[in-house]
Amino acid sequence: MRVNIIILDGVGVGSLPDAKSYNDEGSNTIGNLAKKVGGLSLPNLQKLGLGNIIEIKGIPPASTPVASYAKLAEVSYGKDSTSGHWELCGVILNRPFPVYSKFPPEIISKFEKKIKRKTIGNLRASGTEIIKELGEEHIKTGYPIVYTSADSVFQLAAHEDIIPVNQLYDYCLIAREILKGKWSVARVIARPFTGEVGDFKRTERRKDFSLPPPSATLLDVLNRAKVPVIGLGKIDDIFANRGLTESYHTVDNLKCMDYIIEMMGRLKSGLVISNLVEFDMVWGHRNNSNGFYKGLKDFDNWLAKLETKIEEEDIVIITADHGCDPTTPSTDHSREYAPLLMFGEKVSEGVNLGIRNSFADVGKTVGEIFRVKNNLCGESFLCKIWKN
Repeated sequence: MRVNIIILDGVGVGSLPDAKSYNDEGSNTIGNLAKKVGGLSLPNLQKLGLGNIIEIKGIPPASTPVASYAKLAEVSYGKDSTSGHWELCGVILNRPFPVYSKFPPEIISKFEKKIKRKTIGNLRASGTEIIKELGEEHIKTGYPIVYTSADSVFQLAAHEDIIPVNQLYDYCLIAREILKGKWSVARVIARPFTGEVGDFKRTERRKDFSLPPPSATLLDVLNRAKVPVIGLGKIDDIFANRGLTESYHTVDNLKCMDYIIEMMGRLKSGLVISNLVEFDMVWGHRNNSNGFYKGLKDFDNWLAKLETKIEEEDIVIITADHGCDPTTPSTDHSREYAPLLMFGEKVSEGVNLGIRNSFADVGKTVGEIFRVKNNLCGESFLCKIWKN
């Protein structure tokens, strides 16, 4: 048995009932994007049943969807990649990660003392904008740029010629050690960049340093049961390298999709869990609707290639961790439902699973597929879709 969980980072399907509390009323990443670009053409996702989940301009409901489908509601507080991924894998957070508009002096002073340098910034900002604003000062002083966002993150930006990448990673490890207890932000993120003043570019050497999950995830449960668990994309960062048999890191969607095909060629059984981060990192956060749509078309085209690799015992699950609506004024994540498309020879076609009460239903279902005893949160829906 092989299960592929493919997480389209930030590809939400409509505001959750509590979206108002997050200033996200009206967010609908897929629905609003379709209206913005005049309709979507994604024939493979349409065939699976994407248009059966919500109304999407250009993607009518399939009369006989290949996949079973649902909307997933998030229970955990927040709208962060970390909490979204953890919940998909059976861990629900009962309290939110702390979010800052700026970090208190005791954090900054402690961090500066540890790294033996001053810092600049310490404000909530877009990553591309803050290096435009403070990049020149950073180069002149050598001080790293500290900033945050509406998510629970401590981000550290530095030019690679001023602070080498490995040193920046070391600084992030120091920050990660400090940011515990009441200061436990979800992620410390290294944001290296290159270029000249007026033409700075962030590089692919970004690295996330997440808190470890507070309890066993689906990855841990399977790993302990000797089921191979392969993490692709940013999965290693998000789960603090825990529960993985193998890991292949990339922040490039196409490269991640290549890894999935490679795993289908050599893995005989186990879980492959992947994160396609460019929807969020490159297009969603930058309100780039055209780029977002192109990314979806690339993924849709690639699905035809994936179908040629699927064998009788294979299960594929396509979902998301939150929204990141590129059509709204906000450049932050949005509190949205996640789509669920699940297919394979063992899965009944066209079963409408409705609105699931938690992302965690995915992890609970996969745990049951592998027949592994667990205490994961969520409710399995396997009995509703399993052919055997």
